[in-house]
Amino acid sequence: MPTSGTWIFRHGDRTPVENFPTGLHKESEWPQGFGQLTKIGMQQQYELGQYVRKRYSNFLNATYNRHEIVIQSTDYDRTIMSTQVYLAGLFPPVGNQIWNPQILWQPIPVHTVPVSQDHMLHFPSPNCPCFDKLQNETQASWQFQNKLQPYMVKQKGKNINLRDYDIGLFPFSEIIHNYTLPKWASKDIMKKMKELAALSLQSIFGIYKTNDKSRLQGGVLVNAILKSIKNATQPSNKRKMQIFSAHDTTIGALQMALNIFNGKLPPYSTCQFFELYQENSGHYSIEMYYRNDSLTDPYPLRLPGCTSPCPLEKFAKLVSPVIVEDWSKECGKCQFRLCLCSSSGLLLLLAAALSLFSLQIFPSLFLPIPPPSTHWLKPSQVVCSVLVLEWHLLPPPPASQTGLCRVARRGERGDKGRGKGSLPSSTPITT
Repeated sequence: MPTSGTWIFRHGDRTPVENFPTGLHKESEWPQGFGQLTKIGMQQQYELGQYVRKRYSNFLNATYNRHEIVIQSTDYDRTIMSTQVYLAGLFPPVGNQIWNPQILWQPIPVHTVPVSQDHMLHFPSPNCPCFDKLQNETQASWQFQNKLQPYMVKQKGKNINLRDYDIGLFPFSEIIHNYTLPKWASKDIMKKMKELAALSLQSIFGIYKTNDKSRLQGGVLVNAILKSIKNATQPSNKRKMQIFSAHDTTIGALQMALNIFNGKLPPYSTCQFFELYQENSGHYSIEMYYRNDSLTDPYPLRLPGCTSPCPLEKFAKLVSPVIVEDWSKECGKCQFRLCLCSSSGLLLLLAAALSLFSLQIFPSLFLPIPPPSTHWLKPSQVVCSVLVLEWHLLPPPPASQTGLCRVARRGERGDKGRGKGSLPSSTPITT
C-alpha cells in the first residue's frame, strides 16, 4: 500500500476549441459553445474518480479530509469542471457528510492560478524566450525533418503557406458526437491527422534538445511532484494525495521530461500516477503507472536508468537534469528576435505537410508568401493561428535571419472556455 500518491489527469471529452476552416457546425450547435466539457466528458471523469476510489480503497479514507488531499487545476472551465465531477466519483458523501439526502454530492475545493501565471500545469508556458528559440531550432533540425518527411507534399513551382489552424481543432469531436463530417474527412485522412497531432505534441516538448525544453516546461511539474513526494516522507506530513487537472500538453510535457512518452496523444481522462512506498528497510521508492484506457488497468512505467520501483534518491538524481529552480531566470537567458512561430508554430508546419491538404481540397487556406522587404514583425506579434494578416514596418532583420514571420489577431476565438486568468488572444490554444 502506498504512503502517498500524486496523479495528473487530462480533462474529459470537450467540444471543439474552435471551428475548423471547413467545419460544418457553428459554435451555437455545441452545448455551452467551444472548449467546454461535454456530458461524455463528465461521465469519463466520474468513472475515473470511481476507479481511483476502488484502486486505493485501502489507502484513502472513506470520507473527504481536507488535510489529506489538495487539488489544483488549470484555470479553464473544462479542467475545473472535470475536477469537480472526478471528486464526486472519488468522495461521495457518507455519514455526517451528507448534507442533503437527495443530493449525494459534497463541495470540495479546487485551487487554480491565472493562466498567465501558471508555469506548472499550463504548457507550453508563454513568455519564455529560450523556449521559443528552441522551437525555432526544432523546426530546422534534421531530427524533426526526418519525422516530418513521410507527410510532406511537393507543390512544384508554388510557394504556399497554409493558414495554420491547430491540429487539435480538426474534427475529432465531430466523430465522437456523431456530427456530420466534411466530405474530405475519410478514415484514412483522420488517421493521418491523429498521427500528425501526436507528432506535433512531440515536436513541442521533445525530438530535439528534449532536456533543454523540459527544464522550461515539463520539468517544472516534475520538480513540483518531486517536492511533494519528498514532503510526504516527513513524519509531520499528513497529506496523502495531490491531484492535478490539466491537458494533453501537460501529460505530454511531463512524460517527455521523464522520457516515458509512448508517442501517442493522451486521450481524454488519461491519468498519470506516481505512488510513494516505504520499504521494509525504511527507504522510500516510487512507482509510476499510466491509465490511458478505461477498459484496462494502468500499466507500469519505468524511469530510464532505474528499476521499478525506483529508489527515491535515485529517482531524484535521474530527473535532476530537467529541474530548474528559477524558471524566469532560465527563460530569460535567451534574448532574440523571433521569426518562425513559437510552440504552436510547429502545428503550421505539420498541417502544411499533410498530403490531404492540397490546393485542390482547401484552396482558400493557402496564401502566397509575400516578397522579402523591410517589413519585419515584432516578436510579441508572432502567433500561429491566423485570421488577419498584417505587416508592420520595422528595421530589417540581421543578415543571419531569413524568412518571413506572420501575425494574427485571434480576437475572441482564443479565449473560449477560459477562466478569469485568460491569456492574451495571441496565446497558443491549449487542448
